[in-house]
Amino acid sequence: MDSKLKNVARVGYVAKASVYGITGVLTFLAAFNMGGQKSSKLQIIEFLEKQPFGNALLILLGLGLLCYSVWRFIQSLKDPENIGDDKKAKAKRLAYFISAILYFGLSVYAFMTLINAASSGSGNSSSGLSGTAGVIVFAVIGIGLAIAGIFQFKKAKTKEFLQDFGYDSISDEKKRKTIKNTGYLGLIARGIIFCILAYIFVKAALASNTSNMKGTTDAFSFLQESQYGSWLMGIVAAGFVCYSIYVFMLARYRKFKA
Repeated sequence: MDSKLKNVARVGYVAKASVYGITGVLTFLAAFNMGGQKSSKLQIIEFLEKQPFGNALLILLGLGLLCYSVWRFIQSLKDPENIGDDKKAKAKRLAYFISAILYFGLSVYAFMTLINAASSGSGNSSSGLSGTAGVIVFAVIGIGLAIAGIFQFKKAKTKEFLQDFGYDSISDEKKRKTIKNTGYLGLIARGIIFCILAYIFVKAALASNTSNMKGTTDAFSFLQESQYGSWLMGIVAAGFVCYSIYVFMLARYRKFKA
């Protein structure tokens, strides 16, 4: 595989890891009233904008997310690692394509936030859909998230995520444990959030309550409002931090197959 494409992928992984890490840390702090806030990807961009050197941070994050989007688009369309064309491979490449679209949108949002930084509009309006179209869209998103959540659990159970590292050839035991443990816990945390969001979307579709789009913040709120809510939200947020560490390890040690 071309070294430039590998570098694009690694930069993209760093950006993705940063988003999950900040989300996890802020939500963990919020869970135990130590500051922070329940966060989603969009809110992370708004959070960075308010920090010292916020414009520079947004530029770096936007470029990084764009790199990740490009990497996923290439994976889905050109298949540089020879995933294949069988049924399972096509499903995997479709997931890459959807991921590419989502992260491209997030990259655009980062740049638009930068461009509009001097204006009062923060882009915080979360519009949804109404009528039959809204119900259908919410139902489809809910089903898709349920499938994605189950896939995260499956990936954790089968330890499929270790294949990207050439895990058996890694001799450093500390590195092996870090990759294995953070990947396992991170995927479980993602699976929990995806499944909660699936429930929220499907419930909203059944109630024809599709006026507001849902996000990670809603899933964390769902956890917080349950019994032992703060602890549950804190544990899942810590899982997001684990996932962030795992993706940082991907950025550093991933083995590309071609």
